[in-house]
Amino acid sequence: MSGVRSYLDHNATAPLRAEARAAMLDALDAVGNPSSIHAEGRSARGRIEAARDQVARLCGASARDVVFTSGATEANVTALTLGLKTDGDPHPFTHLLISAVEHPSGVEGARAPKEAQRILSVDANGLLNLTDLEEELNKINTLGGRALVSVQTANSETGVIQPIPAISQMVHAQGGLLHSDAVQVAGRLPLDQVAAGADILTLSAHKIGGPQGIGALVFKSGGVSLQDRLIRGGGQEKGARAGTEGTALIAAFGAACAAAEAAIESETARLASLRDEAEAGVLKLAPEAVIFGKNARRLPNTLSFAIPGLTAETALMAFDLAGVALSSGSACSSGKVKRSHVLDAMGVASDIAKGAVRVSFGYSSSNGDVIRFLSACEDIVRKMKTRTRAA
Repeated sequence: MSGVRSYLDHNATAPLRAEARAAMLDALDAVGNPSSIHAEGRSARGRIEAARDQVARLCGASARDVVFTSGATEANVTALTLGLKTDGDPHPFTHLLISAVEHPSGVEGARAPKEAQRILSVDANGLLNLTDLEEELNKINTLGGRALVSVQTANSETGVIQPIPAISQMVHAQGGLLHSDAVQVAGRLPLDQVAAGADILTLSAHKIGGPQGIGALVFKSGGVSLQDRLIRGGGQEKGARAGTEGTALIAAFGAACAAAEAAIESETARLASLRDEAEAGVLKLAPEAVIFGKNARRLPNTLSFAIPGLTAETALMAFDLAGVALSSGSACSSGKVKRSHVLDAMGVASDIAKGAVRVSFGYSSSNGDVIRFLSACEDIVRKMKTRTRAA
């Protein structure tokens, strides 16, 4: 294996940014519980509130509406409850509508009775079926109910971006509420534009170069509150989430958000260029390759593809041996590649889905990474075709 490696798995986790590391180490060298009133406690509180403002600025929100969590999974599970309240509307939420391509924490972690949940279908590109959404909203409205809807801003496997502004208009027209897992969009596209209209957003630090173990919920200003808290036992985070805040993790999260926000315009174009170069190279090496979500708007950093005859498990091992770190298009657990519920929902044939490979670029990626990726891909395709001819 070459000593030089290309890390192209930013959708799974990004390398820690220098700014985040510096903020975390600075906070670790200090002492003080942020709930204490002495100087040390006030200093810790100051770090948290500064970070809260940095997170809010990344998504065009107000700092008072940011609630820190242990990560995106906790944020999703916290938000996906019928125990929400909106100002000016006393009607309780009765149904939860979830898109079929959500992260497992959305599909499996919802805190609502199964009989109150509905799964919304997607088309062949992974885009939400708006007719399906409208029909479900109408049914709920006819019953005198109210819907909480959860749709990812962008999918982690395919990079497909959902039309959140249009979805929010449909949901709000029926008196519903929209939650969106915006983990993959943050730092890659202007979040306040792409996720416009969402009432609650989920964010994660380690996807944008912050540390693992910290995330956030961002609520629509002056409108939504939690009546069914997931973690109770203290008044931290304005009563929304009990437990002493992790000052160092939060400070690092804020620093990562500030760094991402400062470079977002140039990074969007740069990442799209790397992605497009890699995609063109794959299709040149294997014209029969399938690009998932190719007819939809996608994240600028994400390429998900499959080459017929090549399984993901074989491809990932070969790329790793060649010094290129990638992921399968499906969820991984204990090192085993599992069938993708996202590709299933998109109607992808099983023989194609089992070969899904995801390339995801980030702030640390370069043209050299694309060259190494395509060089490894060329070798893998050549060997596969040689075996096929010999068979």
